[in-house]
Amino acid sequence: MTTDIEQIKKMIIYRSNYRGTKEMDKLLGSFTSKYLNQLNDKELNELIKLLEIDDNNLYNFYNGLNTDIVFEDNKINNLFKNFKY
Repeated sequence: MTTDIEQIKKMIIYRSNYRGTKEMDKLLGSFTSKYLNQLNDKELNELIKLLEIDDNNLYNFYNGLNTDIVFEDNKINNLFKNFKY
């Protein structure tokens, strides 16, 4: 099971650092580096869901702008919204 968690974490690190825009690479890469090892299984799944959202909506959400989707009120989204890069 530890191997599975480590593989999931490696996938999360990769997805957060190779987004498509340098701004989101740096923002999500820093966010993931700070919180990844503090998260439980449920929160890791929430982080995976966050990483599946396109860069434009994530950028707008982070900056308090309008988004095309509704973001859930959960720990990961709140941590991301309040993250200071």
